[in-house]
Parts: sequence; structure tokens; C-alpha cells
Amino acid sequence: MDNSAVSWAPRPALVALGWVGAALAAGGAVFSGSRMSVVLFSVAALALVLLSAHGTFVRPRLVADAEGLRVRALRGTLELRWPDTLTLLRSNKRFGRDSRTLEISSGDHLFVFGWVELGADPAEVMDELNRLR
Repeated sequence: MDNSAVSWAPRPALVALGWVGAALAAGGAVFSGSRMSVVLFSVAALALVLLSAHGTFVRPRLVADAEGLRVRALRGTLELRWPDTLTLLRSNKRFGRDSRTLEISSGDHLFVFGWVELGADPAEVMDELNRLR
């Protein structure tokens, strides 16, 4: 059996696009004429900076190996052993589209990952987690 670790993180192109969007929104805030435009562009720039920074600094978001899982967040990395975790794949219909999320729970912790955070389809990630478990 292969004991190598597998990891998932947001796609670098998506994170880069967030940074570009943040720069464009900041430019819009600086060069717009009305106060309402300044406020809207500033809020958009701030939101994009926060999301892009999270995607940049919290990499990889999820790591799995034969021992268990490691979930990385802004406050550090949480290590979860396989016997202590429950993993579920949820499907929801939102805005006329089916969306899937991977839910990982352990004790008081619940993590919900979508394709943006994982950089992959949650169903494929679930298959890989089942293989490693």
C-alpha cells in the first residue's frame, strides 16, 4: 500500500484571479467619481483581498495519509486520526445547480469543503479519503 500523503488546496489560477480582481477593485475605488462607487469598490477589494490571502497562506488546506487528516486554517493545523473522524459527502441543490460538499467532523470540529477550497471535486476527494482510510 502506498503511504504517501495526498493534499488539496485552492487552484493557484483561482487565487491569482482573486488577487487581480482585488487590484482592479482597489483601482476602481481610487479612480471612481462618486462616493457610492468608492464604497462598493472598497468593499469588493477588501473581500477579494481576504479571500485571496486565505487561499494563499492556508496551503494545503487538507492533507490525508494512512495515519489520518490534517486540516490547515489561519490559526494553525489540526491533526485528526482516522478513527476519530466522520467524513460525509453532501449534495444540495442551490440556485438550480447541484453542489457537493465534503464534511469532516471530529469531536467539536466540523469542516465543510467545497470545490473552491479543495481545488477538486469533493466526490473525487471523498473517494481518495476512502482509499486511504
